[in-house]
Amino acid sequence: MQNQLSTTRNGQIFEEPLIFERSRPGRIGVSFPADDASLPIEIDSSLLRSAEDIHLPEVSEPEVVRHFTRLSTWNYGIDLNLYPLGSCTMKYNPRINEEIAASAQFADLHPNTPEKYAQAGLRAVYELQEVLKTVTDMPGITLQPAAGAHGELTGLFLVKAYLKKKGDTHKTVVLVPDSAHGTNPASCTLAGFTVRELPSTAEGLLDVEEFKKALTPDVAALMITNPNTLGIFETNIPLVADLLHKNGSLLYMDGANYNAIVGKVSIGKMGVDISHLNLHKTFSTPHGGGGPGAAAVVVSDRVREFLPGPIVEKKESSQGPVYVVTSPSASIGRVKAGPGHFGMIIRALTYILSYGNELHRVAEQAVLNANLVRKSLQEVFEPASGLDTMHEAVFSDAKQRKTGLETIHLAKTLIDYGYHPPTIYFPLSVHGAIMIEPTETESPETIAHFCAVMKDLAARMNGQDESMKSSPTRSFVRRIDEVEAARKPVLNYFTKKA
Repeated sequence: MQNQLSTTRNGQIFEEPLIFERSRPGRIGVSFPADDASLPIEIDSSLLRSAEDIHLPEVSEPEVVRHFTRLSTWNYGIDLNLYPLGSCTMKYNPRINEEIAASAQFADLHPNTPEKYAQAGLRAVYELQEVLKTVTDMPGITLQPAAGAHGELTGLFLVKAYLKKKGDTHKTVVLVPDSAHGTNPASCTLAGFTVRELPSTAEGLLDVEEFKKALTPDVAALMITNPNTLGIFETNIPLVADLLHKNGSLLYMDGANYNAIVGKVSIGKMGVDISHLNLHKTFSTPHGGGGPGAAAVVVSDRVREFLPGPIVEKKESSQGPVYVVTSPSASIGRVKAGPGHFGMIIRALTYILSYGNELHRVAEQAVLNANLVRKSLQEVFEPASGLDTMHEAVFSDAKQRKTGLETIHLAKTLIDYGYHPPTIYFPLSVHGAIMIEPTETESPETIAHFCAVMKDLAARMNGQDESMKSSPTRSFVRRIDEVEAARKPVLNYFTKKA
């Protein structure tokens, strides 16, 4: 990868190449004893490889430091500015979460520590289990899933176990609205179900009449996202749940957007049987970068006995509470080692305890911020729905399309203004979709500035500013072949043999 950086000297412009690859033959950043025999540890020859075999980069220590420091300045992150990716919920992670998770009693706790020596860690797992059961009004929970999509798959395995015990193995279809979260169809397929898509109404809600037609005896479950990917709350959930249960089917609610309703809406009272909660989206564990994710799966009494173990329970003893690891009676078995990603569990619990009884403020602020965006931009971009927005605002490029400029040009040019682009072209039901989620952690001033930038971009599009087709122009890496990058990614260092 190579790009150009312009430098002016005495009125003359020089183009300096920014070379990504810094390795040069013979350069080293460390020194070893000249006499290998003097090393105190003998390494079996079968474990040794020559430099010619492994092809490591050859760089000096300053170049290594500068390489990673340089990359950090090219990257974009939530610590720099608003991250408006819709649906992804790229919220700021409070530093207190990191401080508690890094404390020795948690960070140094080995996963195989015997229960009697791991009481502090087990108590933390138990506390998160209980608080999530309380805020959702659901009687069962597992913290094992490693990410949201893994939580979906776990939930669908629970559906299978429930139907198998009832003898309803003929139920092999999962209904999925076209406004569902993007990973839902893939999770259904991976779990062995057949997906039947349901259309939305013009307002972006589940079409109840179409749902009734599709609710045949072979339906295992409905997998609905609420609020959905248009940022709209599905108001017919209790009716839908009742119809499903009368059909012997289950209701799976994708909780990816739970941050819009946390502390305000009871999942249990809506009739939901299974719901996964992405801890990064609602409870402020880190998101992105390839690090560990986490998803709690809360369930109704219908499927509670099938939950994966281990689950932590509290028992009373003469010396006080004791936390023990158990497994449900008809458990589907483990879906992850241990209780799940323990560090994420600690971060989520810290975040929840920091709010205390005011956890509902997360939803209130998230909804307020999304509506600030919607009200500010609805005159220049076409809203995807006329209904009230929950956690995110979705627009189309309908007002700009006639100019020859569209959503992709807006997104690329936004980079030149110092912002990461929002989610684009999703959901697929919205042409040229622009999905913006400011989250609850952004200030009104930041949102106002972002909206002013978006309005300026809309004006440039309406004025047929052709320069937008070559944006970004100020970033170190400009236009790339995104299809090639996605299909043939280069993820590791390599050199060609001489």
